[in-house]
Amino acid sequence: MPDEVNITRVNLAERSYDIQIGNGNLGNLSPFLKKHCKSNHAVIITDTHVDSLYADKLGDHLADHKWEVHILVVDAGELSKCADVAADLWETMLSEGTDRQSIVVAVGGGVVGDLAGFVAASFTRGLGFFQVPTTLLAQVDSSVGGKVGINLPGAKNMVGAFWQPLGVLVDVDVLNTLPDREFRAGLGEVVKYGVILDADFFEYLERNIEAINSHDAPTLAHIVQRCCQLKAGVVEKDERETTGLRAVLNYGHTFAHAFEAAGNYGELLHGEAVSIGMMCAARLAMRMGRVDQSFVDRQFALLQALSLPTATPDHEGDELLALMRRDKKVDEGQLRFVLPDKLGHVELVKDVRTQDVLASLEG
Repeated sequence: MPDEVNITRVNLAERSYDIQIGNGNLGNLSPFLKKHCKSNHAVIITDTHVDSLYADKLGDHLADHKWEVHILVVDAGELSKCADVAADLWETMLSEGTDRQSIVVAVGGGVVGDLAGFVAASFTRGLGFFQVPTTLLAQVDSSVGGKVGINLPGAKNMVGAFWQPLGVLVDVDVLNTLPDREFRAGLGEVVKYGVILDADFFEYLERNIEAINSHDAPTLAHIVQRCCQLKAGVVEKDERETTGLRAVLNYGHTFAHAFEAAGNYGELLHGEAVSIGMMCAARLAMRMGRVDQSFVDRQFALLQALSLPTATPDHEGDELLALMRRDKKVDEGQLRFVLPDKLGHVELVKDVRTQDVLASLEG
């Protein structure tokens, strides 16, 4: 039996949904799906790492509960988040009889969730979609909020949609099988939430470094729940990024996406790139007089204590700047950055000087 299960509600009128967070609640998948949809056909999309760990067992679990199940497996890694793989999934789903009554269940990390969600949003103009995130990064960030999509060779997440899931089931026990590097990468997004929205949560992370590093389940459940609450609060106010409020979630990401693209999406995990990007953003904010050295040092100390990378990768500044100019946050040719003015609060800032951006890349 699972331990205590907590529900975080994302309130979006008719698109509202529940995030169920617990320890050992993966076996609740069938009743969770049945509560939130009327389908009896599930297309599970997963990757080569997660298939044997969880997806295959979840497929058997659903079959035991009278579901028709198809499991589609893509190669693990960011390179699968592309148009060719999406087209392969569409063709396979068509050949296996997927119709408008079917649902898509993403079982995996952020790549699987983004890819599966995009496939769900586009197949027959939209299928019901559930997230079962198996990485910390996906549990605290990418599985919530309805952003789905794929990469182009030179720009991350450039093709996609806003497609809210019907529900998200989070079992923090699955993090016990997560490679340490993947676990650390997820912590990059966790720290982000403290910096941008909740100084008290940042302090909680500072006080609980040992528990976090030892994968203490109650601590992780609390962290996931708080991150989901914070993200839900933003998404509820700016679901489709029309007011600019949701842009605060991209703290460090303008830099991070450039680092990922420069490394052909193979050098850094997303959360690692975000960690480095947050340090660049903090230095940029300091150069602009928005924060002082103590802010930069405090963020650096927490990232270091959680064994996250902070050194800028070895790419030419002009190359990184060119990649940043392809970012979706560019407005009328101007680079925009999410920058802090104090712990727990950030703003979207325009009119940033190129020389300050280049200088902020230097640690």
